[in-house]
Amino acid sequence: MSAETQALAEQITQSVALLRRHLDWDASLDKLDRLNAQAEDPQLWNDAGAAQALLRERTRLATQTEAVRAMERETEDAVMLVELAEAEGDQAMVAEAEAALTRIAQEAKRREIESLLSGEADANDAYMEINAGAGGTEAQDWAEMLMRMYTRWAEQHGYKVTMLDQSEGEQAGIKSVTLQITGMNAYGWLKTEAGVHRLVRISPFDANARRQTSFASVWVYPVVDDTIEIEIDPSDLKVDTYRASGAGGQHVNKTESAIRITHLPSGIIVACQTDRSQHRNRATAMAMLKARMYEAELQRREAASAATESTKRDIGWGHQIRSYVLAPYQLVKDLRTNWESGNPESVLNGNLDEFMAASLAARVGATRSEASAQAG
Repeated sequence: MSAETQALAEQITQSVALLRRHLDWDASLDKLDRLNAQAEDPQLWNDAGAAQALLRERTRLATQTEAVRAMERETEDAVMLVELAEAEGDQAMVAEAEAALTRIAQEAKRREIESLLSGEADANDAYMEINAGAGGTEAQDWAEMLMRMYTRWAEQHGYKVTMLDQSEGEQAGIKSVTLQITGMNAYGWLKTEAGVHRLVRISPFDANARRQTSFASVWVYPVVDDTIEIEIDPSDLKVDTYRASGAGGQHVNKTESAIRITHLPSGIIVACQTDRSQHRNRATAMAMLKARMYEAELQRREAASAATESTKRDIGWGHQIRSYVLAPYQLVKDLRTNWESGNPESVLNGNLDEFMAASLAARVGATRSEASAQAG
């Protein structure tokens, strides 16, 4: 077996060992057994909220433990395949097995970073707001590019994306959009994306093909469930109704079913136009407002990171977390971690895991060696 293949196998083994320690393996298996037994109790659904929480925790543990076991099985199979193929001189089979090991190593590293998602709301679904900065059509087109990037990232990870509210640009792009991204650890991963994103490119809207710099902000906050109590005084709310925007046609909303809610003491504004029912839009908007207020409380408790704080500042120079340069050279650089990619097209197509992992590792202050020391 080549030194490179052996190194890959050892890397996977180290990552899996760290995962087992992060999960407190034996304790997690014992807890999963208890949750499985409780899930079979016919009295479980007497309390629907408690039942849903139990099933979520069972799914989380089952997913994590099965992922570790699957990586161990697949690594063993791939190593055996390499040895067999080398013995038979089948280079095509060797290459196939080595490609499998590379994929497993990447997945193991991602899982290792994901195991650091231990924040109070990291496992939750997420709301994401994208707002164009100053600059008219240029910035609005950039905001739409970001929406597409995050939608593709979510789809690649099996997450569901629901558009809750959108304000379209006058000529192209969007002024703002609110998405709900549903899936395990959606907030834990996406919280690292909060901040101002800067684009440098040759403008497609400029007849003289001049270089243009555009900004857009991303705000991420967790979806909260009924187990988290957020008290809101109705007298603190200003509720506006308006006609939902859209591309027109027979399905255009002809009634004022869209809802905008302003929380007067904090200045938080949320909006929803995804449903034709004003009542359902209001319920969704209230859920979003509770989520925003909960996220604000998390920030206060966690002494919010610079990335999160940057979303509250001006959308412009000096406050960006990441630059995407398409001209005169090709580079995407995260200014918090200095992580770079020379392939902006890949990043804009949703391949963000390396940026998120670097930011998450920096945010929790844990490198591989530090994580190992903490677990030991």
